[in-house]
Amino acid sequence: MTTGEVIAIGTELLLGEIQDTNIRFIARAFRNLGIDMYRASFVGDNAVRIAQAVQEALQRADVIITSGGLGPTVDDPTREAIALAFGVPLEFRPELWQQITERYQRANRTPGENARRQAYIPKGAVPIENPVGTAPAFYFDTGDHVVISLPGVPRELEFLMEKTVIPYLRQRFGLREIIKTRILRTAGIPESKIDEWLADYERFSNPTVGLSAHPGMVDIRITAKATSEDEANQMLEALASKIRPLLGQALYGEDEDTLAGVVAKLLRTLRWSVNILECGLDGTLAKTIESVFDEFEAQINPEPCPEEKPSLEQESTLFEKLADVYLIASLQSNLEKAELDLHLRIQETQKSEKHYFGGPPLNRRIWATNIALDFLRRNLIKYLPQD
Repeated sequence: MTTGEVIAIGTELLLGEIQDTNIRFIARAFRNLGIDMYRASFVGDNAVRIAQAVQEALQRADVIITSGGLGPTVDDPTREAIALAFGVPLEFRPELWQQITERYQRANRTPGENARRQAYIPKGAVPIENPVGTAPAFYFDTGDHVVISLPGVPRELEFLMEKTVIPYLRQRFGLREIIKTRILRTAGIPESKIDEWLADYERFSNPTVGLSAHPGMVDIRITAKATSEDEANQMLEALASKIRPLLGQALYGEDEDTLAGVVAKLLRTLRWSVNILECGLDGTLAKTIESVFDEFEAQINPEPCPEEKPSLEQESTLFEKLADVYLIASLQSNLEKAELDLHLRIQETQKSEKHYFGGPPLNRRIWATNIALDFLRRNLIKYLPQD
């Protein structure tokens, strides 16, 4: 079993100034290589702390990838940190300086003295040419462990991962396994209930089953490790086919499916239009669904709402156009709880529900949005043609 860790470097990450996407990309690459990733961390631009993080990771992982801190400025300390972690000096590599100079020249620029810093890498490290940026990457192989330092710019990191790092790791560790994941997506059922249903499956070692809760939704993650993609897919489907019947109508999709996208598909299949009015959700419901409702007629009315709770009897004043389906989602909140009123009319049939939940304001709006969409989904299913 080969294990991996990722260390994302940059004070701007710790300050919340930018959002990291590199860890996700590397984690998926590890998964596809069959490398078990147990940990990821953020470290600021401090050579001593980065070196400590690398030394700690070496006690746990076979492969450590760092991202960021390879630029030309003083606050790009990754080269110094890796040298410090292994107790070696930095050394100047003329061939790297030549590559850097040529790239600057192609851009009609002259490299300054600070750019020369990028031609220094830890003694004993193997350089990785970076044809899509100016900062060379490198890796340090101890015989038992490999530390790979990549640029933090996502397009550069992704290019180097695909072209150099992934083939190297596959050959270096003789990786023949692949890890694949399938996600079963549910709504309207609490995590505790799904845990009861799937408790036995959650004890499996391969494939593994895990739960991830979101406001009003729970994802069931099935992960299989196999020697080929076909074998992994067969393992995933064998277990998924046992779990699906346990979930019933709570199961709304798989993998990349979204609740809003599934509702849109149902309406498209039925050839129906929809009018939606939200009150007290600050436009959250409208923003969630507007991007998937562009292939058929839909009227989405966010704020302002009537002073009194809106009802379907007011549809002539609430909506400008006629539709096959009308949905009103009205959220009222105080410090203690939120109350969501849902009213639905499909043709001549009306149905209403009331839900209560807590949490911070933004979470309440997300909860309300997902509950409303699931309410609509479950009722639309009843009108699908029977096989």
